[in-house]
Amino acid sequence: MKKIVLSVMILMAVSACKKESTVVENTETDSTAAVTVPESNEPTEAAVPFKKVEFSPEETTNLLANQKNDTLYVTNFFATWCGPCVKEIPHFKAKMAELKDQPVKFRFVSLDDPKDWAVTVPEFAAKHGLSQDVILLDGKQLTAEFFPANFKEWDGGAIPFTFMRKGDKTDETLGMMSEDMLSQKINSFK
Repeated sequence: MKKIVLSVMILMAVSACKKESTVVENTETDSTAAVTVPESNEPTEAAVPFKKVEFSPEETTNLLANQKNDTLYVTNFFATWCGPCVKEIPHFKAKMAELKDQPVKFRFVSLDDPKDWAVTVPEFAAKHGLSQDVILLDGKQLTAEFFPANFKEWDGGAIPFTFMRKGDKTDETLGMMSEDMLSQKINSFK
């Protein structure tokens, strides 16, 4: 029954977004648990290699947990084929550049199919300047219990989804965020 519910949720997410596909060659497959924020959103002449970071549902739960520090964590769940996900990325990139010297960390959790992890996701990350900020998560491994254990509102039924946490304070947004909405939500944590 759990697999049927999860399959329905994934199907709903797929139907909520327009699928687009692109293909390129993967440049690096080093796997570590650290995710860093780039110094700038400005394109550089030398492309930053894709940093392959795979998380299990348990590691994702730890990523979303209260880190007991003064940093605001902005975690965006997306897929490369999701039109609204792609449209909001420039807003996140602008905020990353604006807040680069402040205690704010942006993370992008790709829910793409694992078959897309070697080619499609790295190209997407490179194209959008997120090569060091993407975490790969196999959505098929997420159980129905994962969502209520980590979120107040999100049931995994659609993306994009953004989760913000600073200490015990959290904010959840289902759907695409405008630049103004993103700014307001981030400013609410000050």
